[in-house]
Amino acid sequence: MRLTRFTDLALRVLMRLAVIEHTDDQAPPTTREVADAMRIPYTHTAKVVARLQHLSLIEARRGRGGGLVLTKAGRLASVGGLVRELEGPGEVVDCEGASPCPLVAACRLRRALHRAREAFYDSLDELTVDDLVASPTGPLLIGITSR
Repeated sequence: MRLTRFTDLALRVLMRLAVIEHTDDQAPPTTREVADAMRIPYTHTAKVVARLQHLSLIEARRGRGGGLVLTKAGRLASVGGLVRELEGPGEVVDCEGASPCPLVAACRLRRALHRAREAFYDSLDELTVDDLVASPTGPLLIGITSR
């Protein structure tokens, strides 16, 4: 199974925010700072941030001292659940699209692909965002800076 670019970017933004420690003397990163550090176009990052904020996984604070903060729900979110949510309910293959498959009524491949997709998600259910940034990934993410 192949993830959409949007889901890939969302997971990378969450991982980046998971390793950033902000203190009173250092504000959380802005959307632009995360985009630059992760080498993601700002417009894509802004869309991802809006969706993650809508899902209550991050907080986007405005003004002085504002920026992006990963919520507790974001840290503990199941990667499988996130991928399901971001990818949506679609099937691996489109059997009933503009040119429907003649086998759609009795296709065993479609059922097998559905089971494979669910097994893929199930294997990701065990992981949280915090798990994704455990060593060696976390220290590497901390060291990433903008160009």
